[in-house]
Order: sequence, then C-alpha cells, then structure tokens
Amino acid sequence: MMANFVVRAALVAGALSALAGCAPLVVGGAMVGGSMVAIDRRTSGAQLEDQSIEIKAASRVRELATLGNVSVTSYNRMILISGEVPTEDDRAKVEDALVRLENVRSVVNELAVAPNASFGTKSSDSILSAKVKASLVDAKDLQANAFKVVSERGVVYLMGRVTEREATRAANVARSVPGVQKVVRVFEVISEDELAGIQTHAVTPPKE
Repeated sequence: MMANFVVRAALVAGALSALAGCAPLVVGGAMVGGSMVAIDRRTSGAQLEDQSIEIKAASRVRELATLGNVSVTSYNRMILISGEVPTEDDRAKVEDALVRLENVRSVVNELAVAPNASFGTKSSDSILSAKVKASLVDAKDLQANAFKVVSERGVVYLMGRVTEREATRAANVARSVPGVQKVVRVFEVISEDELAGIQTHAVTPPKE
C-alpha cells in the first residue's frame, strides 16, 4: 500500500512541477497543447514578493540563532511560521522579527514550544503533505493548484486565495486523509465574484 502511494504521490508531484515549469510561457493564462494551463491566483508581483519574503525571513531567523527548527511560508504576503522553538521567548522573538519584514501583510504564528521534530517526523510530514495534495487533485470540484499545503507534526496547514466554499471543501478533503491530526485554515478568503474575475482574466488572451 505504501509503495503504491509513494508512486502515486510522485506522479502527482511531477505533474504539479510540470505545470509550474510551464508557467513562464503563460501570460494571464493560455491554451497550451489544447488544454488550459492552471495559473497561480496571485499576481506575478505577489509571487515574486513571496519568494523575497521567504528568503529574507530565513536570513532573519538565522540571525536570531534560535536552537529551534523554524519554517516560514509566504502566500500573497501572508506569513505562516511553523516548526518548533525551545521557549515562549523564542516564539515571540521570531514573530516580532518577521512581522517587521517589508511587504508582509500579516503573520500567523503556529510555532510550537517543543523539542525539534525528528527526521522520522519530518519524513512523515512530507508524505502527509503529498497525500493531501493528491487528494486535492482527486477532488474534481477543486483547483488543486490554488492550495499550498504545509504539514508539521501531523497538523496540516492550508493556504491560498480561495472562496469560503473552496476553503470548507478543501479542509474536509484534508481531514479525510489518514494520518492528519488537525487541519488549520490559513486562507485569504475571496468572493465568488472575485474568483470569477480571476478565471475570466486567465482565459482572456493578451491584446496584440
């Protein structure tokens, strides 16, 4: 069973990577090879800012020299801090340092005051994220690429710009995955009209 899942998860990851690899060829969404290339719901500027925020955040965490294991994920300038730190003081210091970063809109601090996760736990979390992503792909009423999945100690964090309908559905899908202890929604909720606008923009070819 595990071997079958690993193969399936690898195929899903490969498919998602292939889509990401096509992204530079897409301007606002385009038809490639007769099918629609899924696009990121963030603007291109926001995507670049998220990359910059994560790089700066990693540098700032290193400067703090905490003995913890801190992970930072940025989506549309919203930061999720996850992992472990030794003390409450460390937890507060990390949040204080990252909330000051340029272009950060908000910070969700999910750091646990606990010993650093073992290699085995980290491996299990990686597999769990892959399982959740695969389940989102299988859910035909969801656009899997609209969600970012982060797992820590069996807790699954879901990020993305989604409608309330999509948020509820994705959370339910994630909860159904074996091994998920808890699902935390870290979404930017948009209206159905906003989503329709994003999708319309994606299928409208650029003007000559």
